[in-house]
Amino acid sequence: MSLVVLLVAMGVLMGAAAHASLSVFTVASALIVAWLLAFGVREGIARVRNHR
Repeated sequence: MSLVVLLVAMGVLMGAAAHASLSVFTVASALIVAWLLAFGVREGIARVRNHR
């Protein structure tokens, strides 16, 4: 189910990116990458803490 939601979300984002200017797309992409990196770091820290 989550794969279907992910594919739908990607389709919506790709459609929105096709109609946005390059600067808006670049800023939005940078924000998404920053959020994903922060999430990954937080999950990695939580995994290390719970592993002990």
